[in-house]
Amino acid sequence: MAGIVNRLKNWVGLVPEIEDDEEFYDELFGAAEQFEEEEEMLETPKKKKSGLKVVSHPKTGLYEVVVSEPKTFEESLEVVNSLRERKSIILNLHLLDAEQSQRVVDFVSGATHAVDGHQQRIGEGVFIFTPNNVSISAETEKAKVIKEAFWNQA
Repeated sequence: MAGIVNRLKNWVGLVPEIEDDEEFYDELFGAAEQFEEEEEMLETPKKKKSGLKVVSHPKTGLYEVVVSEPKTFEESLEVVNSLRERKSIILNLHLLDAEQSQRVVDFVSGATHAVDGHQQRIGEGVFIFTPNNVSISAETEKAKVIKEAFWNQA
């Protein structure tokens, strides 16, 4: 490296010309070879042998939505199992009476809370329950009116 600096100084005229060009080139190419060796060491990581076997995990990227219309409270367990399998559930309770519907909604709501999921009522007797990897965004007509009234004030 000092050879390069000396050549630069010589070119600018600050020091007398170097007589031994061979020394300069040896220094220059020696530094290049050392750089290449260091670069090769960085590129080839050391592999450790271990008894672990790496298995690829297929990522489907698909989300499944299950539509359920239970006829009895006992069928709500299937809904909870689907939720535990990270599936979203649309629960239509129109086949149950008011008391049974309330029990099913309470049971599935508890399970949704246990898996850190989300729930939303989307209609009369219709609910959506999702696991924690799916969020629900809903804007009601009342919320739209309030937002428009707020932003349109002049």
